[in-house]
Amino acid sequence: MDKAISQSARLSVAPMMDWTDRHCRYFHRLISGETLLYTEMVTAPALVRGGALHLLDYSPEEHPVALQLGGSDPAELRQAARMGSEAGYDEVNLNVGCPSDRVQSGCFGAILMTRPELVADCVSQMQAECAAEVTVKCRIGVDEQIPEDVLPAFIETVAAAGVTRFTIHARKAWLDGLSPKENRDIPPLDYPLVHKMKAAYPHLHISINGGIASLDDAEPHLDQGLDGVMIGRAAYHQPYDILGAADQRIYGGVHALTRTMIVEKMLPYIETHLTAGGRLNQITRHMLGLFAGQPGARQWRRYLSENAHVSNAGPETLLEALKRIPDAA
Repeated sequence: MDKAISQSARLSVAPMMDWTDRHCRYFHRLISGETLLYTEMVTAPALVRGGALHLLDYSPEEHPVALQLGGSDPAELRQAARMGSEAGYDEVNLNVGCPSDRVQSGCFGAILMTRPELVADCVSQMQAECAAEVTVKCRIGVDEQIPEDVLPAFIETVAAAGVTRFTIHARKAWLDGLSPKENRDIPPLDYPLVHKMKAAYPHLHISINGGIASLDDAEPHLDQGLDGVMIGRAAYHQPYDILGAADQRIYGGVHALTRTMIVEKMLPYIETHLTAGGRLNQITRHMLGLFAGQPGARQWRRYLSENAHVSNAGPETLLEALKRIPDAA
């Protein structure tokens, strides 16, 4: 196990489709220098058959950064993992948790909870040509499975193939009857089961995910022996509340930059993106929650939402939005 990446994984931002793209990750890295960041899920077929290598693009400043792959064909995942490793990712993670219809039809994501031997074959192949650590993100079970029975068996089978780090979303996924959105909220959380897995397999690095909305929520899990906590939507919508204090509270480091300093440090990145033909709102859509809970936050969000999509919008638009924050100066 890579000790550096293992330490970073004490806190991570979950891979979230349409959200954790490279612009989001660059922004998050300015807020926290330590937290482990994940890509959106990238399907192995898109890389291997589709040649969509742009999906592997990232900025060097994003490290430590992990690539999450989706797929169920061992040979294809082997090639995709090699691509991710060659691109310089610090970790390559296999998605065994996403409940979307698209994922089910492709036989990957949460449906793989029912096929642990296939998952073991996949990760074994991925490790064969991947210098980065191969990890797994899973659920506690799907549909009518009994988590207390299937989760230990799943972990043992996959760990026997060489995986030493698991992130467990502490909910079942109901593939029949619930939408992907409902699967993030409706199935009840079972945090004690995840803690039992750490007690049963102390040699494994186990992180918990699901329903954790603050560092106050996260720290007890670490204090009680889990190796890491993964936060999703809360880290996206209130990034500074969580990531801004993470380096100090989770890693014992120094406090983060101020919100205003982060805006200023985004300006050169934005300039580069615009020069390459990009649009301002491709970046600023991830920044709407930067001032969440602060005076002027609503005006900040509103100004960016109404103006950042305009074709000639540039850094001055961001600076104009900053004027809506009373204490920005």
